[in-house]
Amino acid sequence: QVQLVESGGGLVQPGGSLRLSCAASGITSSSYDMNWYRQAPGKERESVASITRTGGSTNYVDSVKGRFTISRDNAKMTVYLQMNSLKPEDTAVYYCNALRVSSLGRTYDYWGQGTQVTVSS
Repeated sequence: QVQLVESGGGLVQPGGSLRLSCAASGITSSSYDMNWYRQAPGKERESVASITRTGGSTNYVDSVKGRFTISRDNAKMTVYLQMNSLKPEDTAVYYCNALRVSSLGRTYDYWGQGTQVTVSS
C-alpha cells in the first residue's frame, strides 16, 4: 500500500518559516519525481515545486522562487519543502505528490492527504 504522509504544517506569522516533510512508503521513492502542490480556499490546486528522482533538477512556481526550497533524501524516502519569508497568500493545504511514468508508458501518480499551512498575524 502506497502512502505519502505530510507533516510540518501549522500557523506561522508573516515572514516566518516552516519546513514540510513528506515520508513515502510502499514505493521506491527514488524512482519517482516528487512534487509539492497547494490549494487555497476557492482556488485550483497549483504546483509549487518539483524535484527529479536524483534531485538534480528543481522547479518552482514564480510566486515562491527565492523563498521556498525543495529537497529530498532518498535514503529516508522523504522529500522536504523549506518555506521562508512566508506571506499570507501562501496559506493553503499543501500536498505531496509522487509521479513516475514507466518505460511502457504507464503512469504512477500518488498523493498525500495534505497539511494545512496558515500564514497570519
